[in-house]
Amino acid sequence: MEVEILYQPSYSLAMLNLAGGEQVRVEAGSLVTMSAGVKIETTATGGLFKSLGRSLFGGESFFQNTFTAPPGGGKISVAPALPGDMFSLEVQGKPLMVQSTSFVASEMGIQLDTKWSGAKTFFSSEGAIMLRASGQGRIVLSSYGAIHEIEMQAGETFSVDTGHLVAFTEGIGYKVRPVGGLKSTLFSGEGLVVDLTGPGRVLIQSRSTDQFLAWLIPQLPTQKNSGST
Repeated sequence: MEVEILYQPSYSLAMLNLAGGEQVRVEAGSLVTMSAGVKIETTATGGLFKSLGRSLFGGESFFQNTFTAPPGGGKISVAPALPGDMFSLEVQGKPLMVQSTSFVASEMGIQLDTKWSGAKTFFSSEGAIMLRASGQGRIVLSSYGAIHEIEMQAGETFSVDTGHLVAFTEGIGYKVRPVGGLKSTLFSGEGLVVDLTGPGRVLIQSRSTDQFLAWLIPQLPTQKNSGST
């Protein structure tokens, strides 16, 4: 599978070029276009219990779509629900931990599962469950806002707001903590950060859906306000 990402970073679109007979797994609702002859099959990938885990705990759809190119090859384009960037990378040997809702597509050699990340992340705004992408192949991820990549050296530490973390390679040390004291945690608007310790690869997003919703929800008309004249 060859991946070309267009219109970065605000409204990215990923073009997936498939060889004859090649298959690609795509998150439900992410398809934009497909060329003639491409076939689609909808399944609960990995069986009932793995699909339930991704849906209930990982924030992904219960069902996923598998697209198969005709003998002459084919193309499909995919995009996430939110405006933002997309990123394609190769998973080889070392699994990747991915925030819920960031998975868009992958080659069939990638296995997706949920992994309990323990009490360390229980109070994270992103939840205690992340998707674990293992195996070998190319994966396509999305973000809200632009994606920024960080290559951390051994022993290097970096703190990221939990709402901005997209993915990191498994094996990176991490610890979720309040950004400061009680006053800072409650009133600074920052909440929690995760301290990461290298070596490894980290992807962050330039915007936070949590912060966007915190701004948006108070602007929405309430039933009381909408009924008043």
